[in-house]
Amino acid sequence: MMIRKTIISAMLSATLLLTGCDKVSPTGLLIASSDVDDRVKMSHLYYQEHKNSDFNTLDAQGKDEYTFLVGADSHVTDDGGRMREMFNLGIDGNDLFMAHLGDIADTKAEYYITLDKALQEAKTKYAKKHNIDPLSDFQMPFFPVVGNHDLTNNGWAMWTDLFHSSFYTTLIAVGKNNEKNVYDQCIFLDTASGTLGREQVNLLEQGALDHPFELGNYSVRNVFVFSHTNIFRVSSLELASTFPREETFFLLNMFNEWEASIVFCGHVHEWGEEHVDGTTYLTLDTMCERNNPQPGDYLVRVHVKKDGSYTWEKVRMNYTKE
Repeated sequence: MMIRKTIISAMLSATLLLTGCDKVSPTGLLIASSDVDDRVKMSHLYYQEHKNSDFNTLDAQGKDEYTFLVGADSHVTDDGGRMREMFNLGIDGNDLFMAHLGDIADTKAEYYITLDKALQEAKTKYAKKHNIDPLSDFQMPFFPVVGNHDLTNNGWAMWTDLFHSSFYTTLIAVGKNNEKNVYDQCIFLDTASGTLGREQVNLLEQGALDHPFELGNYSVRNVFVFSHTNIFRVSSLELASTFPREETFFLLNMFNEWEASIVFCGHVHEWGEEHVDGTTYLTLDTMCERNNPQPGDYLVRVHVKKDGSYTWEKVRMNYTKE
């Protein structure tokens, strides 16, 4: 019995060290320092009140191609070099938007100051490139989801001060088809606690993100989904927890209903790729210079053609801390 207790204790200790979360429940679920139902209620209220401003439709009409850049698990502390590099790659590469898959910063006030400086530098650079008044209240097209490390030490307050919502959607106008306005859609889920929670499940079942704007006669072409917690384990030895089985089936059904093109995930600091029922599932490695100190391919850029077809490629990051 003593040996068994020692083994269980060692396994729990290893799990705490190796998972992407700060706490693990006995059932293997992530535990964040804020309640997912409360976060989703707050986020959905903010989204409803600001969906025609903060989540304005992006315009890719008339373009032969648009691109967007995705990163994950930057874990910003006192060095924002990799975060600044991602912003620069997105702005210099003329990406329509940038997305981040959570664990953007470890939650201390000084680390959020580092993050905010990187955001403000990027916003100034973006405004200059696009001839926008940098002092105006414009939204740089950067869309993050919340991660479990974003919620430690009461980090939800700091995260929402910068990003406001953890459950939202935005659209990309791509043209017309038989008098219908055609859009690609991006859906951002709150999966930081390793569970969707009752509120988020109910809202998804009610179609809260299916028809986000009053757009009249329109259709959705591609759907891209962004999550922190990964849907599939990238290896059999991975100890980081995924969703409860019932929620995994629920999500797979939702992705099938949405006819999702790509589902992006982070959290486990490993690269993974799966293909299920026509949907590609990409799990991104961490872009954090502490976890991956050497240059490497830590970002993904998606290319969406005028005809709706798409490809993706890994994007190299070169920043190393001196």
